[in-house]
Amino acid sequence: MAILAAVDALKAQGKRPAYNLKIFFEGEEEAGSPNLAALLAKHRDTLRSDGWVIFDGPTHPSGAPLVSLGVRGDVNVEVTVHGPVRPLHSGHYGNWVPNPAMVLSQLLVSMKDKDGRVTVAGFDDDVVPLTEAERQTIRAVPAADAQLKSELGLGWTEGSGMSLLDAIPEPSLNINGIRSADVGEKARNVIPTSATATLDLRLVKGNDSKRQVAKLIRHIQAQGFHVIDGKPTMEERRRYPKIATVNASPGYNAERTSLDDPLARGVATALKPFSAIVLPSTGGSLPLYIFRERLGAPTVTVSLANHDNNQHAEDENLHLGNLWRAIAVAAAVMR
Repeated sequence: MAILAAVDALKAQGKRPAYNLKIFFEGEEEAGSPNLAALLAKHRDTLRSDGWVIFDGPTHPSGAPLVSLGVRGDVNVEVTVHGPVRPLHSGHYGNWVPNPAMVLSQLLVSMKDKDGRVTVAGFDDDVVPLTEAERQTIRAVPAADAQLKSELGLGWTEGSGMSLLDAIPEPSLNINGIRSADVGEKARNVIPTSATATLDLRLVKGNDSKRQVAKLIRHIQAQGFHVIDGKPTMEERRRYPKIATVNASPGYNAERTSLDDPLARGVATALKPFSAIVLPSTGGSLPLYIFRERLGAPTVTVSLANHDNNQHAEDENLHLGNLWRAIAVAAAVMR
């Protein structure tokens, strides 16, 4: 809406964008944009361009707009650990039949150390390191860790004291959710038949989504699991002490534009009046590598939503002030 309102505002003032402007909306990003590559290929001539400015994501905690030259990649992995073929009474069978919820918990704990560092072998071996200029850009950003820890009620953070901005250029492993049997009023005295966790692997430049999933599978196998991609047969259940079903969604890789790219310099210059902060990469993920792969075009992401917008959670919100400023920012980029 900010983009369209900015176009209307320029028209009302009798002004035009400083370049040939194409506006592109795609509504499947939260599903991994499965049709984006084919769409860009089909309309390659229409969408041919010198660069893409993507409006997405939250500001710096100070409220300053972010100009991010890169985004992380992403791939989700569902891991199910199997137990008995039917739920069992926890009194009659406890301490004898392995509980898949406990087994899964132990498996997940093996994936990170006590400081939150990922312990999957080779997880960051193929990372393309930041340049010194990119590191200097990060060091120039106002520190916000203390503010965020206070806002979020955090007594500690992962990474042995590493700052948030230094953590973003590293690949991460997150547990999106865990499910096994029931809790609260619905809890029953049972050993459940299975336990499932959905993992979110964030990728940085150099990581490949398929390679990263393969590393995770090797780690699971190293913990003594027989890994399959479907339901275990009775023969498999009897043969293997520990079985895990692992399925990955179609993932996508990270993308990063050089600080020296004309598009990057142009957008940063346009947003100087708004005290914008430039970062080599945002922590979020977008399938922007497809624009370079299919169209040979660089991308820059401008983030304008309030940083406390509860993104992906209950009561996701946008401050009206951020919407009004987004209109002004969009118009500045166009001009």
